[in-house]
Amino acid sequence: MRIVLDAMGTDARPAPDVEGAVLAAREYGETIILIGNEQAIQVELNKFDTSNLKIEVHHAEEQILMNEKPSLVMKSKPLSSIHLGMKLVKEGQGDAFVTMGNTGAAHAIATLSTLRRIPAVKRPALTAIYPIWGQETILLDVGANADSKIEWMEQFAVMGSIYAEKALARENPRVATLSNGEEEGKGNQLVREVQSRLRESNLNYIGHIEPKEMLRGTADVVVMDGYVGNIFIKSVEAAFSYLIDMLRQEIRNDIVSTMGGALARPAFRRTRDRMDPRGVGGAPLLGVNGVVIIGHGSSDAFAVKSAIKQAIRAVEGNVVAEIKQGLEKIVTETNA
Repeated sequence: MRIVLDAMGTDARPAPDVEGAVLAAREYGETIILIGNEQAIQVELNKFDTSNLKIEVHHAEEQILMNEKPSLVMKSKPLSSIHLGMKLVKEGQGDAFVTMGNTGAAHAIATLSTLRRIPAVKRPALTAIYPIWGQETILLDVGANADSKIEWMEQFAVMGSIYAEKALARENPRVATLSNGEEEGKGNQLVREVQSRLRESNLNYIGHIEPKEMLRGTADVVVMDGYVGNIFIKSVEAAFSYLIDMLRQEIRNDIVSTMGGALARPAFRRTRDRMDPRGVGGAPLLGVNGVVIIGHGSSDAFAVKSAIKQAIRAVEGNVVAEIKQGLEKIVTETNA
């Protein structure tokens, strides 16, 4: 397997990207292709013992920064690490592409410039994967489509279910729609119509759930439109950060709390590890004609390694071909 990694993706590029590639090559034994500024990459590689590791370096003259607009860099930077990395996948020189870089640019370049959409796909979906009670839950769409349509969200459900089964090893994944109540008739018109459509599908659709049910591990796949999804994941991340900051502040308030905090530190550490998104690393852009995993710019080497593992799982699960087959089945049934 050959995994292409954007070495110019993280905020601290290329150090965490290169270290993560070394860790992944050492642990997983697959070929990692680092693409970006060759000189900068080599400086970082020289810090590690890479003997017997399958690591290649491909030069890219340009890099896309986090604050650059996707609509501009899609054409203005054709020699960027994102462009050239996805091109390697398109040409069959790589099996998957991983980036911690500009999400909007990665989405635009994959969808409109290089890999393109799977033929039956109406709109690709950005996803997020959260570890909840020891199980990975996939959420989609979380930002690619602010104004979704019924057919798009039906496809999100199919793509998410296939990914959960083939890459996350969920048998008969439970699919739910995020709404403001569990009862029939809850939600806006779009969500209600999506529910009606999914009830008639062959998916293991369990109906509406609220955020509290999602955080109890009730579903394996949670479907929502991109506007709601983007606000939801940002709210969850902000709430977790707020809780952690509040705990730290209260523990330091007096000597008794400080001593109690010290005694509880192992429990806090275990809780952090169970909730740590770095263990997932990145999540797939579903619906494009190739495996694309996108992570956070703030990622460290461990998160980069985990994102590469996510790519390996997607390739092993033959996710792209399975999505093609699953969506073709929907089209055939609809036209019947």
